[in-house]
Parts: sequence; structure tokens; C-alpha cells
Amino acid sequence: MMRVFEFLAALVIVAVIGVLAAVVMPGSGHVERQLVVGKDMRQVYDVLNNYRRLPDYSVLRSYDPRIEFSFSGKTYGPGAEISWASTDPKVGKGGLTIASATPDFDKIDSNTKSASIVWNLDNSWRGLDKHFTLDLERQGSRGQLTQVTWSYDVAYGWNLVNRFANLYIHGDPDSFIQFSLNNLQNVLAGVPNIDYSQLIPYIEQTQPTPVLLVSTSIQRKDGMEAVEDAIAKANTEVQAAAKKLGVNVTGSRILITTNYGDQTYSFDVAFPIDSSTLTINGQSEQLTAATPPALDAAGAPAEASSAAAAADANVAAGSRDRYGRLVVDGNVRATLAFGGAALKGVWNGTFAGVPQTRDMLKAYAQTHGYKYDEVVNRPYDVIATPEVKDAGGNITTYAKYNVFLPISNAPEHTPEQEAGLQPPTLDEGAPAAAGSAPAPATSAAKPAAAASAGQ
Repeated sequence: MMRVFEFLAALVIVAVIGVLAAVVMPGSGHVERQLVVGKDMRQVYDVLNNYRRLPDYSVLRSYDPRIEFSFSGKTYGPGAEISWASTDPKVGKGGLTIASATPDFDKIDSNTKSASIVWNLDNSWRGLDKHFTLDLERQGSRGQLTQVTWSYDVAYGWNLVNRFANLYIHGDPDSFIQFSLNNLQNVLAGVPNIDYSQLIPYIEQTQPTPVLLVSTSIQRKDGMEAVEDAIAKANTEVQAAAKKLGVNVTGSRILITTNYGDQTYSFDVAFPIDSSTLTINGQSEQLTAATPPALDAAGAPAEASSAAAAADANVAAGSRDRYGRLVVDGNVRATLAFGGAALKGVWNGTFAGVPQTRDMLKAYAQTHGYKYDEVVNRPYDVIATPEVKDAGGNITTYAKYNVFLPISNAPEHTPEQEAGLQPPTLDEGAPAAAGSAPAPATSAAKPAAAASAGQ
């Protein structure tokens, strides 16, 4: 009997010691990790202020490749939600909600020194008020780097069992942050390193449009004059083909980029027409969307091969080329272009700024989780307003270009659209300088006398 009492006494002593230990333990827990990434703060902020890229960098997928993610709430900013479910007990079920983001995305520019985003966490980890805080700080001599401090905070209250969980805060919470932070750096490495803070993109639902087009290419070293010459030649061919077909050109020229290489710029010069049914050699032909180009053994588009180009050049009028486009006459093809969601940016200036605007759209799409495939759905630009010259040939008002990047897996609106922000408008007094980065026209220098492409 004495041994039973001794055993019970020992249990009481252990329990009292455990209670006392839990009482003196902190009522909250905190762990953080830091990493400096070679990206502009706005890019890092955008990736972390939505959850569309979280499956790409979260450590959860490393634990369970079959994990299922679900998105809800807003697509960007406070109110955005993501949840996950896994049969792996290490992952289980959980969710995150963006609780706050300061400053607002449209306030972040090259002068912004810091930003902070808070994610509320709901999972099986013990404690209350669980949340991640992601603090961003601009670093580097030119502010080109961003330090990310990712921290986890939890309150244990007077739940003594929860307080013991603080002993394990350097387990799952710490590893979640450390591995996800490293993966985040890898995701950001794939984003074009370009500042798009002045871009105000919209998502536009485009409609399938019948077009006549001519495929061409130039050497980039030949400059804008070569682009203008190619467009002028294509315009002449398309106008002649349209007259022969009895259809009307209904809009401005469209430049569809097929390859913007270091040496060569390949593109289609297209014009919209008023009919999707054409009669060639007495046969009525219904236009269809082009098909993606075949891939070579290395997985690259085989479209650039000289053999394929030669084969297309010899295709008879009324037949289809290797893209499924209708051969009209000579170099002219007819097809249904566009259709579906596209990310749209506006550039006011010479054509020299269009490629950079296109790169901005790509970077923006990647940080916001919008998917695009340049091989299947080519980026393109349209002249919304032609440039104006004076009697001496000097540009007094630059052209307005609408630049489009077809996208998928995208919401109905960008954050800029939802906030009611408007794209830049033409400024007759001071159009942007040729070759400069897209910027409000009022901040640009007076341009040199240069002709704009596509007129």
C-alpha cells in the first residue's frame, strides 16, 4: 500500500512541476527567417499578396505531391483565401487568408522602402491567433533588391498544453517558413526583372476576329525603318487581297509577335475584315482559329525551319497551311484570331516601347498567377490612335498602342481594374521619348523626329 501512495505522490509532484513549467512558459511564440532576393519590391509584394502562386513555392507540395488546393474569396489582396487538403498527416487540412497588406499595391513604387503583408493561418498547429507576417524591405545601392522577413506568431493563452507546443515551434512552423522562402526565391527567378509599377493593365475578354495577315521578319539591327517597310508591304498585299475577295478591312493594323529574338524579329501583320467566310476559287471557306505549331525533337517550335517555310510558300490558294490558316493569295493568309481573356496594357509613344510593355505584361502575369503560352496564343499590339506629325515631319503626338497578352486561369479583373485606376492617356505636349520605358507622358522628354510603325 505504501508503494501505491508513493507512486501517487510522485504523479502529483510531476503534475505540479508540469503545471508550474507550463505557467512560466511564454504565452506566445515567434519564429522568423530572412532572405534577400534580387527582385523589385513590387514583384515580391504581388506574389505574396495573392495565393495563385502559393502552390508553386509552398513546402506543402514537397510533402505531398497529390495535395489539393482550393481558392476562394478575392483573387488579390486582403480577403483572398486558399485552403488545402491532404491524406498525409504531416500536411492535413488547412487554409490561409490575407488579413492585411500595407501600403496598397498602387502606392508601391521605386521610392517605397518597406511593405508588410499578414496571412491568417487555420490548421492543426496548436495555439490561437496564428498568423504569418511577411515584411519587405528595399535593399541594394539602387534599391534593386528586396529583403523578405517571414515570421510566424501564435498566442497560447492559459492553455497549458498549448504552451508546451512552444517547444516545437522550431519544428513544423520553422521548416514551413524556411523551405517555402527558398522556393519563393526560385519562383521569383523566373519572373522578368522589370519594373512594371507604372503599368495599369486590364483583363479584356476578346472576341474571335476574322483577319487577313502576312507573316514576315526583319533583322533587329535594321531598326524601325525595316519594321515600317515590312508593315507597308504587308498592308499593300492585304488591301489587294481584300479587294479581290470582296471584303472590307475594318480596323487598324495588328502586329502579332511570333518571335522577338536577339537578332531577328518575326511577326504577323494582320488587319481585321468584315467576314469570316471567304470565297476562293469558287469555293466557300469558313475561317477557323490557327492551330499551334508542331514541336521538333527538342520540344521547340518547328515553325522556323526553312523546309517548313518553303512548304508553306508553295501551298495553293484555297488550301490550308501548317497552322490551319486559309491561304488566300501569295503571302496572304486568313484566320480567326484572338478570342478569350487577354491582359491589356497601354503604351503612348513610338513602337520602340511596345516590346518593353509586352515584357511588363509577362512579368505582371507571372506575379499574379495568370498563365500564358506564347507559342499557342501569341502576344499582339494594336494602334488605337495614330501618331500626328507637323508639316516638317516632326512628331507632335505619339501613337497610342494597346498591347495584349492572351492569358488563361485568370480572374475577370485586375486589381487595377477593381480599384478604378485608368491607363495613361495621350499628352499632346510631351509624348514619351522613343526607346524609353513606359511612363506617364507628362514625365517624358521631347522626342526626336522619328516615324512610328504601323501607320
